[in-house]
Amino acid sequence: MGFLSVLSMAHKWIAERTLPGDTVIDATAGGGVDTLALAELVGPKGRVYAFDIQQSALDRTHERLAPLAESSRLPDVQLLLQDHATMSGAVEPVDRGHIAAIMFNLGYLPGGDESVITQPKTTIDALQASLTLLRAGGIVTCVLYPGHPGGEQEAAAVEDWAAGLPQNIAQAVIYRQLQRKTAPYVISIEKRR
Repeated sequence: MGFLSVLSMAHKWIAERTLPGDTVIDATAGGGVDTLALAELVGPKGRVYAFDIQQSALDRTHERLAPLAESSRLPDVQLLLQDHATMSGAVEPVDRGHIAAIMFNLGYLPGGDESVITQPKTTIDALQASLTLLRAGGIVTCVLYPGHPGGEQEAAAVEDWAAGLPQNIAQAVIYRQLQRKTAPYVISIEKRR
């Protein structure tokens, strides 16, 4: 048995801290894999916010969620055609400071326009906002892809941001294959207070 993939590790960490009825965020909906995992965790009494700047990504996410809707297991899902940097303003006031988990899967939409990528500035803005949205003990996972144009710079920016967090506010960990510099990896941040 080998190590978990970075996406599987991100899902594992999220599952350990998310309960049915919780509110969660997929900051980069993409193909809907993370949105579906989050929706299954929070169940029909939970809420999921999913953000993407491409309508095609939200369409894919909607399709991926269809089986949950058909079986009446779909939570309140809000698919938002917005940059993840604007998520703080889009989250209902009642949910601010009560979010259990936030997932980022950076880079570009597989099978889509690969010139549309997440950007270091907006990603750092979104990560900073995440700390105000999370509850104490809440978690952020951020899957990084240094192997595509622009990905290495974004990964370095996220790593620097996470490493600079005061330990009394949050703790950060990294899960990475050390022999492959361009392999995807995940950083996770747990809010302490």
